[in-house]
Amino acid sequence: MTGSMYASVAGLRAHMQKLSVIGNNVANVNTQGYKKQRTMFRDSVYSMYSSGGNGTSTVGGINPSQIGYGSMVGSIDLNMSSASYNPGNPTDCALVGDGFFLVGDKTVANTIDGNDPSTLKSLTLTRVGDFQFRADGYLCDGKGNVVYGFLAVNEGTDEKGDPTVSDQLVPIRLPYWERVPTTETVKDPDNPDQTITRDTFKYEIRFPTDEEKRDPNAPATDPVKKIPIQDVNKPQHKDNRVDMETGAATEDESKMEDLDFAEFSNITISPDTGAITGICREGDLPVVIGYLAIGSVTNPNGVTHTGNSYYKCQDGAGDLRISMLGGVQKDLGITNVNSYMVQQEDNNNQNPGGTTDKKPLPPGTAILSTGGTKMMVGFLEAPNVDLAEEISELITTQRGYQANTRIVTVTDSMLEELVNMKR
Repeated sequence: MTGSMYASVAGLRAHMQKLSVIGNNVANVNTQGYKKQRTMFRDSVYSMYSSGGNGTSTVGGINPSQIGYGSMVGSIDLNMSSASYNPGNPTDCALVGDGFFLVGDKTVANTIDGNDPSTLKSLTLTRVGDFQFRADGYLCDGKGNVVYGFLAVNEGTDEKGDPTVSDQLVPIRLPYWERVPTTETVKDPDNPDQTITRDTFKYEIRFPTDEEKRDPNAPATDPVKKIPIQDVNKPQHKDNRVDMETGAATEDESKMEDLDFAEFSNITISPDTGAITGICREGDLPVVIGYLAIGSVTNPNGVTHTGNSYYKCQDGAGDLRISMLGGVQKDLGITNVNSYMVQQEDNNNQNPGGTTDKKPLPPGTAILSTGGTKMMVGFLEAPNVDLAEEISELITTQRGYQANTRIVTVTDSMLEELVNMKR
């Protein structure tokens, strides 16, 4: 008799947990990018009353007799399937299919090692692309987390006019204005028929660049690495280290003019490649700022929910891989994340012609194709909660809870009668 009491109490506990999951789903029916959860029950332990037996030549077999002791929550699954999409701001992005946007704080970039894919798991995953450039020049989501991707470097284009993009996975930020000394030819005010050349300045967009650096404590045979792009107030270019009044070279930063982020009249994000392009106010020229990076995991339903619309690639999700939309990495010449390992000269193996052999070093984490993943710009992903389905689950859960409470009541009544018989 007490077994029924234990079973019903276990059922009450399981239905209460399911009710919490349903309540959370209903509460987030209007939360952008929310992914609903599903509660799965499983039965609990069994008590064996009699074992089963096989039949003989004279009698048939018997089935085992077991009594269960209730139910328990077997799993709480996360449903990462896509839903509908709601119109948003021009820089809002929504993914169609598997994949996540990569966000985090600025310091995470310093921990990413292309030769150790596990370091990528320090990034946070999200399906909500409510992106905007903030006052500090970084592309951030609605909660202030910086968005990770690949930045344009050097002068922004190669000899063919294609963007030059770093293989470093870093926070996306605006380039800087740089005040560069130059000269101009103007009419001589004292002699209009003559021209003179005078010193002046011009403003150029300075993209972040990779800096090669060798560890002074490392052996000479160790490869040279490119350090992550640093968060600096001024570009450390020699042409910028000039006195803002005289134009003379100086190392006194107090005399240097502070540089502002480049201003853009319009910023767009390509839904095909994830390229972030701005129209510069100085010259009305299009400038490619960088490219969004897309993260994918082996088991999207196995990511760990960390609050709001953020997830982590932890146990159960598998490996975190980096990709770019539309296979654009092939056109940009990027094949690996942080593949800054360069070839080292082997001085001990010189060819007769005087040249040295260079041995290739291990590449970084390979950039894979996004497959069927697409992106919509100007939209945000809606929650995949079906309110009608949740209400029906709520009614079923309520009925199950009520039935278990009834069993508790009946069992208590029977126990009371048993006690009265003894009296």
